[in-house]
Amino acid sequence: MGNCFLLSYGMLHVVKNMILGFEQLLYPEFCPACGKESPPMGAKICYYCEAVLAYTDHHKVRENGFYKRLCGRLPFEAAGALLYFSKGNRTQNIIHAIKYRDKKKLAVEMGRVHGSLLAKSPHFRGLDMILPVPLHYKKKRIRGYNQSAKYAKGISKVLGIPYSDKILVRRHFTETQTRKTRSERFRNVDTVFDVKKPERLNGMHILVVDDVLTTGATLEACGRAILTKAENVRLSFATLAMAKRF
Repeated sequence: MGNCFLLSYGMLHVVKNMILGFEQLLYPEFCPACGKESPPMGAKICYYCEAVLAYTDHHKVRENGFYKRLCGRLPFEAAGALLYFSKGNRTQNIIHAIKYRDKKKLAVEMGRVHGSLLAKSPHFRGLDMILPVPLHYKKKRIRGYNQSAKYAKGISKVLGIPYSDKILVRRHFTETQTRKTRSERFRNVDTVFDVKKPERLNGMHILVVDDVLTTGATLEACGRAILTKAENVRLSFATLAMAKRF
């Protein structure tokens, strides 16, 4: 009976892979990073893009470019992005696919990649909770999901620590930061964020996660809300990408 079950399960797995392969032949899905090659079965980006993506290696050095961008603005333990972002590069294509082309699974997978690097880093040890930067409910309703929450989910799966998109909340709807100046970005998110049931965070080391770091205004505002409401907390920050220029 047991052997029959294993055989049946194995056959189902083979049939499933055959169907997936046939679907890829009929409806090829191109790599979101380059738009040219098809990712191998089960992967989200092609082998070439995986090899040439602009990885930051922030997890290796505590005082990296991300750290220096936030240093002196609020107390925190560690900070790092997975990729460098610049106009027209593969990272931009990945971010656009996640935000505007419903690539939720891609966000989770990139979070897994980052999580595997953070797990090796001595600077991100002792994390207790992951909080994604929240979307306002109006924007979330339009997009259908919070891309930062999907990224946080991927990191959470690898690190084995919980994440919640219910604790850190956005009180006001704000305009997009994309075309704002540095000072406008800070004014746009000042006093926007709040913390629900902050006692749940007391004594924790919290990783705040967003999709892209530019000036750091959004992460700073989130961090200040947490530090103001919760007691004896430590903060660290992680993003999918970091803009080289802003």
